[in-house]
Amino acid sequence: MKSSGNNFFKYIFILVVIGLICGAIYIIYNKNDDTNEENATDDLNVLENQDISIVENLKMGITNYDTMNPILTRNREIVNIDYLIFDSLFRLTNDYNLEYYLAKSVNKTSDLTYEIKIDTDVKWQDGSSFISKDVSYTIEQIKNTNSIYLSNVQAIENVETPDSETVKITLNRDVPFFEYNLTFPIISSRYYMDEDFVNSNKIPIGTGMYKIASINENNILLIRNDRWKKIKTNTPKTQSITLQKYNAIGEVFNTFKLGNVDMVDTYMTNYTDYVGTMGYNKREYIGRDYDFLSFNCNDNILSDVAVRKAINYAINKETIVSTVLGNTKVVSNSPLDYGSCLYNKENIIPYNQELAKQTLENAGWSYINNRWQKNISGYVRKINLSLIVNKNNQERVNVANNIKEQLANVGIKINVVLVDDDRYQEYLSEKNYQLMLTGVTSSVSPELNYFYGEGNISNYYNEEVLKNLNSLDTISKAQAIANDEVPHIGLYRNKGTIILNSNVGGDISPNSNFLYYNFDKWFRQQ
Repeated sequence: MKSSGNNFFKYIFILVVIGLICGAIYIIYNKNDDTNEENATDDLNVLENQDISIVENLKMGITNYDTMNPILTRNREIVNIDYLIFDSLFRLTNDYNLEYYLAKSVNKTSDLTYEIKIDTDVKWQDGSSFISKDVSYTIEQIKNTNSIYLSNVQAIENVETPDSETVKITLNRDVPFFEYNLTFPIISSRYYMDEDFVNSNKIPIGTGMYKIASINENNILLIRNDRWKKIKTNTPKTQSITLQKYNAIGEVFNTFKLGNVDMVDTYMTNYTDYVGTMGYNKREYIGRDYDFLSFNCNDNILSDVAVRKAINYAINKETIVSTVLGNTKVVSNSPLDYGSCLYNKENIIPYNQELAKQTLENAGWSYINNRWQKNISGYVRKINLSLIVNKNNQERVNVANNIKEQLANVGIKINVVLVDDDRYQEYLSEKNYQLMLTGVTSSVSPELNYFYGEGNISNYYNEEVLKNLNSLDTISKAQAIANDEVPHIGLYRNKGTIILNSNVGGDISPNSNFLYYNFDKWFRQQ
C-alpha cells in the first residue's frame, strides 16, 4: 500500500510539472505572437509613412534667366516656377474655377468698389505676418515697373488698407469678373521697406510651397517652406528643386537626354527633333493661344446667320489640325474651351457638308451657275467672300488656303487676301473686312466682351447676349446663343508639353495657367 501511495504522488507530481511546462510554453508562445504582431505593425507603419524610393531633389532646366522677383521677371519659365514660391489673393483650380487663397472673402460694395478680407494667419518665409499693406504695395510696384501683370491692375484707381486685414479696391471702370484679375503674386512690403525695389539684390521671399535658398551663377536652389499654410495637409513629396541655368533650350534638351534634368516644359512643336520619341513620358495641356475665323456681321452677305452657319458646317477642323498643322494644335470651338468649367458646348455646330448646303437652301439661297445667290432687297447677292490673312504668318496662310478649298466643296467661293502687318492691324481696328483669320491669347477670366460685347471684333449684336454676358450665373446662356448665331468660328489652339524623366511621377496635371498644378504630389523615384 505504501508503494502504491508513493506512485500516486509521483504521477501527480509529473502531471503538475507537465502542466507548468505547458503553461509556460503557452505564455511564451503568446508573448512571442504579441511581439511579432507589434513588430509587424511597426513595419507596416514604416512602409506607410516612408516611401524609400522617392528622391528628395528634383532638377529643372531654365533658359534666359533674368530674376526670381515675380513682379519684375519677363521669363515664362520663371513665371511658372514663381507660382510655387509666391501666393496670390485668389487661385484657379484645374478647371479655371476661382478659389480663395490669401484672401478669405470679397464683397463688391458698389459697381466699382471691392472690399477684401485677407488671411492674416499666413506667414512670410522670414516668419513675419502677411498684412493688407502687402497687397497695396504689390499693386503699386506692378504699376510702377510695367510688370507683366500690369493689365491685371490697370483698372484699379485706388487701394486703401484701413486695417491689417482689409483691402479696399476702387476701379475707374467696371471690369467683369474682376476677381480673376487678382491672381498675381503678392510680395512683402516690409521686406523691401528700405530697398530700391527694382535694383534690390535681396533674395525674394514669398508665402508659397517653396522658398529660395540660394541663387548663384549656375543654379537656383528651392527648398520646402515649412511655414506654407498648407504644409500639414499637403506636404510636398519633393523637398527641394534645383533650377539649372542654360543659355538655350537645346542645351536643356541635351541635358535632359543625359538624365541630368528631370523635366522640360515647351511649346515647341518639334521638340522630338531634340529628344527623340522614346525613353521619357510626356503630359500635354491645352494652351490659350486661340485662332479663329471672324465674320463681319454688318456685311451684306454675312449678316445672314444662315451663311455663317453654312460656312461653319463646311469647315473640317480636324483636317486643318492634322493635315495643315501636323497635329501640333488642338481643335477649338470656343474662347473658353481651354479647360474652363464655364465652357458651354450647347449649340456647337459640327462638320457636315450636306447640312451646310441644306442650311443655305432653307434660308432661300439657290445654287445657280456654280454660285450661291439670293435676291436681297431687290439685288441679287452672290456668296463670293474675301478672307484677310497676315502674309507674314505662314501657318495662317496655309490654313486660309485649306479653308478656301473646303468651302469650294460646297460651292462657297473664297478669295484669300494676303496683307502686311500694318494693313492687317488696320483691318482689325477698323473691322471693315468680310472674313478674317486671326487669333488672341485667351484670358484666364471668362470675360468674353472681345467676341460678343459692345464694339466686338465681329460687329455682332444680340441684346440677350449682352444682358447675360458678364455674370457667372448667366454667361452659359450667352454662350449658347452666340454659338448658335456664329459671329466667329473657333478653329484651334496651341498646346504645351511637359516632357518628363521616366522616373518622375505623381498627380501631374498641368494647365496653361498653373504648370505645376498639384506639385505637392509630384516626385522623382530612384
